[in-house]
Amino acid sequence: MSNKKILVLPGDGIGNEVMYEVLNIIDWLSKTRSISFDISERLVGGTAYDKEGDSISDKTMQEALESDAVLFGAVGGPQWENVEREKRPEAALLRLRKELDLFANLRPAVVFDALAESSPLKLKIVKGLDILIIRELTSGVYFGQPRGVSQIDDNEEKAVDTQSYTTSEVSRITRVAFDLARLRNNKVTSVEKSNVMETGMFWKNIVSNLHLNQFQDVELHHMLADNCAMQLVRNPKQFDVILTDNLFGDLLSDIAAMLTGSLGMLPSASLGPLTESGSRSAMYEPVHGSAPDIAGQGKANPLAMIMSFAMMLKYSFNMVEDSNLIEKAVQSVLSLGLRTHDISDGTNKVVSTHEMGKAVIDELKKITGN
Repeated sequence: MSNKKILVLPGDGIGNEVMYEVLNIIDWLSKTRSISFDISERLVGGTAYDKEGDSISDKTMQEALESDAVLFGAVGGPQWENVEREKRPEAALLRLRKELDLFANLRPAVVFDALAESSPLKLKIVKGLDILIIRELTSGVYFGQPRGVSQIDDNEEKAVDTQSYTTSEVSRITRVAFDLARLRNNKVTSVEKSNVMETGMFWKNIVSNLHLNQFQDVELHHMLADNCAMQLVRNPKQFDVILTDNLFGDLLSDIAAMLTGSLGMLPSASLGPLTESGSRSAMYEPVHGSAPDIAGQGKANPLAMIMSFAMMLKYSFNMVEDSNLIEKAVQSVLSLGLRTHDISDGTNKVVSTHEMGKAVIDELKKITGN
C-alpha cells in the first residue's frame, strides 16, 4: 500500500488539535509499517471563509474529488453565525457530502469496557454495547426542494423544507445496511415515520421489498423514529444495525453517541457508491463539533478523530490489520486509566490532547514491538 492520496481538512476550533494527533500516527505508520500516503492539507469551514471568501473553495472541492479519501476535522464557531447561509462553515460539509455523493453515513456507537461507567445510563444497560447507525446522507429534508421563506402578506411569512426521496436513493442505502449487517449480527432495524409521512411509508415499502427479494437471510424489523429514540435509552442492546433517513439519522446517532459517555469518542465514515474500478469516494470525521469553548486549551479528546482514521484504513484502503491495531491501542490507553477532560469521572488521570495522542502511539509501539 503506497501513495494513496488523502486530503486533510482540519477545519475550525479543536479540529486542528485532534487532526495533529492523527498526522503523528500517520507519520509513525510510515516509519514503522512501510505505509506511505500522499497527504495534502487545505482550509475548510470558517477559517476558509476568512482567508478565501468561502467555507470551501472550488480548488479544495476539486482536490477532494481527486483524493482517495478525505479526513475531516470539525467546522463552525460563534464568529461565523451571521455569515450568509451558503457560505457558512456548515455549508462546506454539505457541499462535500453532495458533490462526493457520500450517501452512506456509518456511525458506530461502541461502549468500551473501560468507559462503561461514564455513560449516563446504568452499567447493565450499556456494557458491551455495539450499534452501527447507517444514515442516508445526501437526500431527504436537508436537500429537498422547494425550500426557503416566502411572504404571505404584510404580517405573515411561511418557511418550507421539503422531505424528498427516490426509489434509487432508498434502495442503495438499504443495500449497504443489509450488506454490513451480514458482517455483524445479521439484524437490521429500519426506522421511519410511516404512520404520518408519505416518505416514511415509501421508505418502509422499499426496504421490505428489497428484504423479500434479496436479503431474506437478514433479520429485519421496522420501527417508528420516536419509538426508536425511546428504545435507544430504554434497551439499546436490542439493536445491531439501524437504517434510517437523513433527518432521523442525525437525531438518533447523537442519542446513541451519548450512550457511550462522550461525543468525543465516536468516529464516522461517509461513503459514496462503488465505481467500476472498485473504489469509492469517502470522508471520515469525528461526530463531535468544533467545540470553540475549549479550542486551543489542550482539552480536546482526539480519540474519535484517531478512530475515524482507523475507519479510513478499513473501508477505503482495506488495511484491516492496521485499523485493528489502532483500535486495540485506543482500548489499551483507556484501560490504563488515561482520560481527557470530557471522559474523566474525577478519579482518573486527566491528560491533554497531545498526551492522549502520544499515549496511543506508545501503545502501538508496545503492541508491534516498534
